[in-house]
Formats: sequence, structure tokens, C-alpha cells
Amino acid sequence: MNGLQAYQRVNTQTSITDADPHKLIQLLYNGAIERINMAKSKIQAKDYAAKAQLLNKAIEIIGGLRAFLDFEKGGELATRLEALYDYMERTLLEASAKNDVAKLDEVLNLLRSVKDGWDGIRDEVVSQQQAV
Repeated sequence: MNGLQAYQRVNTQTSITDADPHKLIQLLYNGAIERINMAKSKIQAKDYAAKAQLLNKAIEIIGGLRAFLDFEKGGELATRLEALYDYMERTLLEASAKNDVAKLDEVLNLLRSVKDGWDGIRDEVVSQQQAV
């Protein structure tokens, strides 16, 4: 699945036509975080089918984030992010199989950390895009 397809699965109020590439990545992070949080509540409610669907969507979104990696421009950072995304996907699969909320929290913390860094460079990225 490519990033566009993953984004289209994210229920947001921002239109894809309104989103610049940086904003699109932000929306993907938000979508993954939202679905993992929802899956946690489904585990607590013992609604395992809904939990599985939500975690599958989160894994698809993380796959979309992987698809956006630019190894030419991103170099070592892109390589590290790919490994981190792979770890997140595997951890979500394990968490789903075991209904392990602690593993979900681990992935949430990782996603939030990367998202915070991404959010922090927003102004710099927008000014570079406008200069082009």
C-alpha cells in the first residue's frame, strides 16, 4: 500500500488536496495514534474483532509512512526510521495476538516521539517548500 492509500484510510477533516507532503505525514501519525488508542479501549471492552481491525489499519498507516521514506535525501535517518517502523509493525502484531496493552503503549510512545520531532520541523519545511 502506498502512502496515499494509507492516508485515504485515515478519517480526518483535512482534505488530501489541502495537505502538503509534510502535513500528510502528520495526518498519518495522527491516524495511527488514534487507531492504537481506540484498539486499547476495544481490548478493555473485550471487543477483539474491532481491536484487530483497528490495529490492522494502524499497521497499514505505518506501512504508508514507510512508503514515504526517501533514502536518497534521508540517508541514515531514513534507514533508522524504516527499522523503527518495522519494529512498530511487528510489535503491533504481537500486541494484537496477545491483547497486550503495554506493547500498544510502547508503540504509542515511539509514534508520539517521532511525530513530535516531525511537528517540530514544520515551519522549516514549509518555508523551504515556499522558496522552491
